[in-house]
Amino acid sequence: MNQRTVFFVSDQTGITAETLGRSLLAQFGTVSFRQVTLPFISSVDKAKEAVRRIKLTAQVEGRRPVVFATFAERELGELIRDSGALFIDFFDAFIGPLEKEFDTSSSHTVGRKQGVSSDQSYQRRIDAMNYALSTDDGIGLRSYDQADVILTGVSRTGKTPTCLYLALHYGVFAANYPLTDEDFEKPHPPEALLKNRKKVFGLTITAEQLRRIRLERRPDSRYASAQQISFELREAMAMFRRHGISYADTTDSSIEEISSTILDTMSIDRGDSR
Repeated sequence: MNQRTVFFVSDQTGITAETLGRSLLAQFGTVSFRQVTLPFISSVDKAKEAVRRIKLTAQVEGRRPVVFATFAERELGELIRDSGALFIDFFDAFIGPLEKEFDTSSSHTVGRKQGVSSDQSYQRRIDAMNYALSTDDGIGLRSYDQADVILTGVSRTGKTPTCLYLALHYGVFAANYPLTDEDFEKPHPPEALLKNRKKVFGLTITAEQLRRIRLERRPDSRYASAQQISFELREAMAMFRRHGISYADTTDSSIEEISSTILDTMSIDRGDSR
């Protein structure tokens, strides 16, 4: 398979470059991508070091890398552009047309936000992150009444990373509860889920994919055995269907896609004014 190295470079976190860049890369299924993120390239020295890495990659691999970038500071972006890579700056792509449409120049301010509402959004995301960590893997059951959504499913179906993504990007208070053999022995879902039934969303995955994941974590264990995995997935699906719990298959879905499905299905607001 054709393989290329892709850099996500930004003077901030790089999340925007990663999200947009990966959406574009997903259209090229015959190409394998080695992805490298270089965040907080906020000085000339850091930009020059990034250029050195990009040029070295081109030299070693014998083909130019692809760079997806978001730079509010044009000088830094121009330094990266001179690396010889295929350079795609999302700010360049969108700021120019917007300046023309609004008949005014943008501020090009690094990390600029929209005032007080943005500060409130930022604080909510921090609170949501703390909530996700404090309710991870079935802990903090008493605070489930604060949740916007409670993810459930067997171990290693993507509950924790999805909760953290929802918190970081949308300020969603997401808890997660792992289903175990003990839960399957009971006629009803765990009490914590039953009391918050309308907030519960299930995650599932194919047995083959789950076994690959568990074998990496605990090889030669009952936890990773085909029989145990088949049993857990079968029981979890039976619980979802019996109690009308909406669910998503995470096998071939990115965290972004899973999160979007959850937000839509559970009618959770995506807005910054949350």
